[in-house]
Amino acid sequence: MKLMAKTRNIGISAHIDSGKTTLTERILYYCDKIHKIEDVRGGGDGAKMDHMELEKEKGITITSAATTVHWHGIANEGITFAEGVDKNARVNIIDTPGHVDFTVEVERSLRVLDGAILVLCSVAGVQSQSITVDRQMKRYKVPRLAFLNKMDRMGANPFKGRDALIEKLGHNAVLMQIPIGAEDEFCGVVDLVTKQAFYFDGDNGENIRIEDCPADLVDQMEEYRAEMIDKVAEYDDEVMENYLEGNEPSEADLHKCIKVGVNSLSLTPVYMGSAFKNKGVQTLLNAITRYLPSPLECAKPTAVTEENESVELEPNKEKDLVCMAFKITDEQFGQLTYTRIYQGTLTKGETVYNTRTKKKVRVGRMVRMNSNDRENIDSAHAGDIIAMVGVDCASGDTFVGNDKHLNISCEGIHVPIPVIELSITVKDKNEQAKLSKGLQRFLKEDPTFHVYTDEESNETRIAGMGELHLEIYVERLKREYGVNPTIGAPQVNYRETIAMEAGFDYLHKKQTGGSGQFGQVVGRIRPLTDEEKDTEDQNFKFNNNIKGGSIPSEFIGACEKGFNDIMEKGPLAAFPLINVEVFLEDGKYHDVDSSDMAFRIASRQAMRQAISKADAKLLEPLMKVEVTTPDEYQGSVIGDLSSRRGMIQGSETDPNGEVIINALVPLSEMFGYSNELRSMSAGKASFTMEFDKYSECPNNISEKVMAERKEKLLSDD
Repeated sequence: MKLMAKTRNIGISAHIDSGKTTLTERILYYCDKIHKIEDVRGGGDGAKMDHMELEKEKGITITSAATTVHWHGIANEGITFAEGVDKNARVNIIDTPGHVDFTVEVERSLRVLDGAILVLCSVAGVQSQSITVDRQMKRYKVPRLAFLNKMDRMGANPFKGRDALIEKLGHNAVLMQIPIGAEDEFCGVVDLVTKQAFYFDGDNGENIRIEDCPADLVDQMEEYRAEMIDKVAEYDDEVMENYLEGNEPSEADLHKCIKVGVNSLSLTPVYMGSAFKNKGVQTLLNAITRYLPSPLECAKPTAVTEENESVELEPNKEKDLVCMAFKITDEQFGQLTYTRIYQGTLTKGETVYNTRTKKKVRVGRMVRMNSNDRENIDSAHAGDIIAMVGVDCASGDTFVGNDKHLNISCEGIHVPIPVIELSITVKDKNEQAKLSKGLQRFLKEDPTFHVYTDEESNETRIAGMGELHLEIYVERLKREYGVNPTIGAPQVNYRETIAMEAGFDYLHKKQTGGSGQFGQVVGRIRPLTDEEKDTEDQNFKFNNNIKGGSIPSEFIGACEKGFNDIMEKGPLAAFPLINVEVFLEDGKYHDVDSSDMAFRIASRQAMRQAISKADAKLLEPLMKVEVTTPDEYQGSVIGDLSSRRGMIQGSETDPNGEVIINALVPLSEMFGYSNELRSMSAGKASFTMEFDKYSECPNNISEKVMAERKEKLLSDD
């Protein structure tokens, strides 16, 4: 229990290029995990957490990486840690990608973490991917701290960053520090709890100098400190009462209040610094160990039974083992399975049960990860994040140590739908075998990566979250498997839906001698709006409104499957149907001739009947595009986005004079955009793009897509 109380499982997430990996590199250095700081870009071996060659070349994080560090605190600060934690806190860190194409890496990391650091650029503030990451943190109810990075940059403004957290993300954000100096003169921070000034001396900021608050900052410090106390005191009635009576809270009281606020998800303490210039990282580490919860303090995780009943898991190493595989990679010596242990103890050599496959598997080797390096361990317990070597499973599988719990499954991970696909072919059978091996590996590793064979053309197609996502996998096929594939033009994953309500009444009756088939279904379908969905990615909703047993309950499941079967191919161009709600209201059955198959066939035909009357529409994926460009190219960029059928949502100017343009643009119009943007802005503009929603195609586009689809289907025949 003592070790668990000292453990923090945290993730570092942010918009692309906000400094997540640089921050993690400094944390490793100050915790004595590495002895030389490497940069994400530039010479040397590259940042420790970016271990893939492609990551080092492109200067971006592609896959999340895990590491474990021990933080001993700032020696002369006084009270360094929260009550019950000594000065040797163990911090398990997952550094996640910022690029939206790899967003599933953030999803599955946050699913297993107890706390997070939301990194923001202190110049740009809240950016498009910051909003996505924040939404993911809220989805998994992860307590967080905010770190305003790049305080040394021109235009850095922590007060504006705090305001953006409040206005754009709806956070109760409170500054815990104010800066000493600004931009290139930024040299330290003043802590608003202790009123002390922290300076980071030495070549790598390793020597911390603590002094009184500079005289010229005392008034500003007292102003923001009073604001901070006003907001945090409300998390303890006694502290608030004393404060209202004119008694200033003690440091211990403030720490206690802040921790309560963070763990209730209603307070976001804001820290600041420059990871690249080695300033402010150690004070952030103190905040991590002081305010973010240990596995004992965080909300208890849950699992579900086959009956869909919720089961609370206890962070107790003496209980029966329950752990979840949240990320897998195939390596030279077998599969590496990143695992979060929620309950019990996992020991090397132990046999565990996979609750999905219902199979036993022996854990021959366990390791603690430090990016791509690993340390062999003999056991791990509740609260740990480790990796099992050579265990065959899929991402999201649950393992237990006792077969009486075989029906328990940890809750799944939200997986976004792919929006872009490519055809991929190779020259000969030898390359085909290598291609299949590589694609199967990627398929297992990444839930957002899809591989299928086009039924009409018999060609292999890969689908993913964006051009970069698929580009990375094609490059990995070349490097890791020696495959030189031919890639087809990118294709958009269109969808179909219905625009109006329609009824169905279908009788399936077949007599062939002996027992026949009989099933009748009656009901209606209607469009499902975004507001009516129970979950973010729900596209089919089934309602069983049968009364009086007109269809026996044992056939209802077959009816639902039959309705859902038709969702795979819509009537317009054979694209999948989405956002359809089905109401099964009546029907008939036969004591002898009714069966699961009869009702499944009846439901399929009824669904086709209803859809034909429900005014089907073609939908195209709209992408949320954020372009950052120098002011002189603003007109060209906006004009170009408009010519791509883009809807400009707004623009703002950042402190560096660059304009940030937000737009919604159909994905079909965005292929090759990076090259054209580079050309029109002399290489000075950049953009990010992520899926936003499906929207109805204009008639001319819809007709064109359907004609092309029809032509393709005919040519494939």
